[in-house]
Amino acid sequence: MAMTAQAEEAASGKIKIGLPWWTILFPIAGLLAGALGLPKLGGFWTPLLGGILIGAVLAAVHHAEVIAHKVGEPFGTLVLAVAVTVIEVSLIVSLMISQVANAETLARDTLVAAIMIIMAGMLGACFLVGGIKFREQHFTREGAMAGISTLAALAVLVLILPNFTANGSEASYSPSQLIFVGIVSLVLYLTFVLVQTVRHVAYFLPATPAAEKTSVDEPTARLAWSALAMLLVSLGAVILLAKGLSPTIEGALIAASLPLALMPILIAGMVLAPEGLAAVRAAQRDDLQSGINLSVGSALAAVGLTIPAVAFVSILFDLPLTLGVSPRDMTLLALTLFVAAVGMSRGRVTVLHGTVCLVIFATYLFTTMVP
Repeated sequence: MAMTAQAEEAASGKIKIGLPWWTILFPIAGLLAGALGLPKLGGFWTPLLGGILIGAVLAAVHHAEVIAHKVGEPFGTLVLAVAVTVIEVSLIVSLMISQVANAETLARDTLVAAIMIIMAGMLGACFLVGGIKFREQHFTREGAMAGISTLAALAVLVLILPNFTANGSEASYSPSQLIFVGIVSLVLYLTFVLVQTVRHVAYFLPATPAAEKTSVDEPTARLAWSALAMLLVSLGAVILLAKGLSPTIEGALIAASLPLALMPILIAGMVLAPEGLAAVRAAQRDDLQSGINLSVGSALAAVGLTIPAVAFVSILFDLPLTLGVSPRDMTLLALTLFVAAVGMSRGRVTVLHGTVCLVIFATYLFTTMVP
């Protein structure tokens, strides 16, 4: 008796991947809703748009995974990291130019939130989920340590050093200093990408051959290009809805007597949700290397691409830009990067590493709500 297509896939261990209807519907609906300004209407539209936002986030994860299966590592994770960061930079720059409230600290607060969400929240969730399911997971140590050392340099140069410069403006760089930091940030990020994709690709591939196996058939070129187009639509929908719903979120924070310092965290969390879900799903299928590539690469892109852009806008439009972080954030950033470097230095992690990272992330959230 002839086998059905599903039976053949199950027998071969291969699963065909495609673009389900919901991965197309939610992004398009979100993009149209954001473009038409529906988030500003509030009322009935708020929970509906919240559901569409969640659907767009899940769709972005699916499209990114299709692309990753087509191009392989480390290029697959790089696509999602750069795409999300470019759109996030556009959001920050547009808000700076419109001179919203606290615009001078918007870039700083968003970067701190992004680093903490990625390096403590995303990585912690990956380590915990993978540790529970597989007890211990392995990855290539050289690539992880290269990314963390580059991120540490960027974090200090961009977010800590401004507190100790003598330019007459507290926690800020002078124009010449800002130009220099913008240039070196871009140089560090582009050098990391060169190492990741050309010079030392092996540093970012799975540590064991078994980890490279996949149970998903390689998508066709046409499907991959379609997924890339829908990924951009999905990310655009996430950004537009997050930006449009931010006044509603701000009103809810005020009504709940919560500090407005939560706003950058919530917005960064919504923007980074596709990357977070994709990283955790990679850890669940015992592909922690992809989760680490995505997490560390996202953090590097967030700093390395954002700072040159906001520096250019700040100087061009003569806008104030505060980059120096508070002593509390300085301490938590240093602790997060130290724990990540020590915990990942041996090329294997357990649930303990995930628990430590998530406790640091919970501390960041709690001290933001209760300063």
